[in-house]
Amino acid sequence: MKRMWLLFSQTVTVLVAAYFVVATLQPGWLGKGTTRSGAGISLLEAPATPAAQPVAGSFSVAARKAAPAVVSINTSKAVRHPRSNDPWFQFFFGDQGSQAQAGLGSGVIVSPDGYILTNNHVVEGADEIEVTLNDSRRARATVIGTDPDTDLAILRIELDKLPVIVLGNSDALAVGDQVLAIGNPFGVGQTVTSGIVSALGRTQLGINTFENFIQTDAAINPGNSGGALVDVNGNLMGINTAIYSRSGGSMGIGFAIPVSTARLVLDGIVKDGQVTRGWIGVEPNELSPELAETFGVKATEGVIITGVLQDGPAAQAGMRPGDVIVRVDGKNVANVSELLTAVAALKPGAASPFVVQRGDKMVELNISPGVRPRPQRNVRR
Repeated sequence: MKRMWLLFSQTVTVLVAAYFVVATLQPGWLGKGTTRSGAGISLLEAPATPAAQPVAGSFSVAARKAAPAVVSINTSKAVRHPRSNDPWFQFFFGDQGSQAQAGLGSGVIVSPDGYILTNNHVVEGADEIEVTLNDSRRARATVIGTDPDTDLAILRIELDKLPVIVLGNSDALAVGDQVLAIGNPFGVGQTVTSGIVSALGRTQLGINTFENFIQTDAAINPGNSGGALVDVNGNLMGINTAIYSRSGGSMGIGFAIPVSTARLVLDGIVKDGQVTRGWIGVEPNELSPELAETFGVKATEGVIITGVLQDGPAAQAGMRPGDVIVRVDGKNVANVSELLTAVAALKPGAASPFVVQRGDKMVELNISPGVRPRPQRNVRR
């Protein structure tokens, strides 16, 4: 009896071991996960997983949360030949008339009242603007206002039950954070790409007057302009604006305007019809050894002033050409971009301290900024 029990236990052990080996190396031999196709072909299928349960590492939840509020923007404007009014051109070629020119971009619905954030260069000069939602609804959009200095524009549509994105805190972003870019690249339809925050506070790119870009390697292509840059929770972190590219497509260097900037522009345009910024009436330049020698200053950092507008706010406070601004309202400034941003943030009419280096001395001036003049025309630099 003992020998039979020993033989039985050894047999079971061998069979279990054999089953484990086969199940691990050749599961098809056991018919595990095997199904038959309509043509009678034996196939292996993965086990079903609950639809509501995202795969580990997936950004599907963030994409589902943010994507409905990202819209496609189609623009059109009538363009005439530049020589259409020339009599000789008309004699040889006749009246060419106007031709419709189409444009493509993206936008983000930020309010149930129908307000949409996008780029100024997406809608600049457009005669008609049509917005297409992710659920295929379409609507004509009205331009509420634009801010060429930040390349932002505010549109509005009249539709019910609009999906609205949740605004995040772009000031809390850190280099290395994962982000998603959502938009309509090349007009192929809404697309989600992923990457990380590559850098923060990018300036001196020559894109806008006021620059404070989030840099990301999430793929941003033509048509993505005005789309959303969101975090892993689906909250809006920025408005995709530009890329560095030698081919016209993504090379892993994209730029987005922080939502903190976009929110200020939104409030200013909706409330006052424009963004009110401080202005002191100076011509600033990057400090160089040549300019420092020309004006006889010994400064090694700051922004040198090469011109002061007569009777402007800075002139009235005593600023002179050759002064080097090193601090504005308690904040250090190291380049022209930082100076413009710091002055723009000042409240017009309220005196603010400016620390300047004049020769080898530090001087504090109290300047009451005026309102920054609006650009004469919208120019995309």
